[in-house]
Amino acid sequence: MAGPKEILFEFYQVGAYVKVSAVDPETLTEISIVGDPAAGEVGLKRAARLRLEFVLARNAKRHA
Repeated sequence: MAGPKEILFEFYQVGAYVKVSAVDPETLTEISIVGDPAAGEVGLKRAARLRLEFVLARNAKRHA
């Protein structure tokens, strides 16, 4: 399964960590991860995108 065409990201600083939410607007699937701000925006987006793609693939298998 190819990843979503568009992903919406939201970053929220929580103490010494950053909460990153990623949403697939097509399916309205949302995930959240918590990461170290030192990982940088690109690294945190990558981690969130991979988690979202995993959840979307798992959901596709369940509904197949």
